[in-house]
Amino acid sequence: MPTSPTARPTFPPTLWAARGRHVGSAAEDTVRQTLRRLKDDHVIDDFLEPPDEPAAGSEGAGAPGPRILEARWKAPGAVTVRARLILEPASAGGQEWTLLAEAEDAWDPAWPSPATVFWPDDPDVTWDRDAATGLRLRGVNTLPDDDKAVRRLLKEAGRSPWNIHVVVHEAMTPDHRGRVPLVQWLPPGLRHRVVEHRAAPQQLRVVNWALGDFGVQVPRGGAVVLPGTPAPAGYAAGDFSVRTVFLDGSEPTALISAVTAFDALDRPLPDDAVEALRSLREEWRLLTLEEELERERKLVAMYAEALEAMTQSRDLYREAAERAAEALAVYRESAGAAPAGPPPAEQPASPLRGLTRTLQRLRGTTRTPRPDTDGQTGAEAPRTDA
Repeated sequence: MPTSPTARPTFPPTLWAARGRHVGSAAEDTVRQTLRRLKDDHVIDDFLEPPDEPAAGSEGAGAPGPRILEARWKAPGAVTVRARLILEPASAGGQEWTLLAEAEDAWDPAWPSPATVFWPDDPDVTWDRDAATGLRLRGVNTLPDDDKAVRRLLKEAGRSPWNIHVVVHEAMTPDHRGRVPLVQWLPPGLRHRVVEHRAAPQQLRVVNWALGDFGVQVPRGGAVVLPGTPAPAGYAAGDFSVRTVFLDGSEPTALISAVTAFDALDRPLPDDAVEALRSLREEWRLLTLEEELERERKLVAMYAEALEAMTQSRDLYREAAERAAEALAVYRESAGAAPAGPPPAEQPASPLRGLTRTLQRLRGTTRTPRPDTDGQTGAEAPRTDA
């Protein structure tokens, strides 16, 4: 079973997060209409669509970037919730979205789902598709008949770090009461983050074969909560495996307890959720008047601290320069007042040098005079009188 690195960040207790795909058209208009209606009905305090900011170094119109919409509302108990929806550019498969909501207190699963703040809670609006598998978040997803397709689908579900995937095995084909999605009994905060997979009676073997890489098995007529990749710390397959699920329209209490307990684990935060959470906290634009004033006060205080630090640095530099100038002046005065020292003593002659000079004189006196061209010696020739 996959393990979680110890240094990996986990979901903060104040955070609600989900990722999905909108496969219809006009996703942005749908979100805007929902937000406007909820604001008019005083369900939310306010919403904002921040203006697009061009990428650094870009000129002119380029590829469209993600659209961001923010909303703020009060959860029960007057707890402020700030949420950010990121809509990726549309593609052939639809439009992926990432939704993060953070409360001022620990998140309560009984609170309304942030998904219904941005998306209409209407089964006909196709915004509720799991990004990893393309399956519905609010319905029953029957596994395909082909064994290879089952294996591929469950492996994708087992690797998904965002939403919670639950596999339910039907011991026998249920009637219409057993076709009701089990997620309807989940707390509101979990209903749009759980994907329910249904395996037919004859698919138990292929399902368990596909899930073998994740270290979990589905009991006959039961269910299992997949660990995701990486698995949360403290995940044990036996704790999140339900031996019997009655598909007769009754509430599956054991399965609901397993899903709720899994959500309470220290689940690893997906890599791309780290940046989304940072932007939610640091790039939030939807501020109240009090928050605007508080932010301006913090900016003024920050600028004052920076100015004070610059002033202190300038004063320290000036003081150091003055001390250096004083030290240089003292050095020059002491150098000018110092008495002149005695002349340097004459170096004694080297004995070797004296012997060399004596030999040169002796050689000069014993040199034979060179005869001139007339056969005379080097002495001056006698003068001849005319």
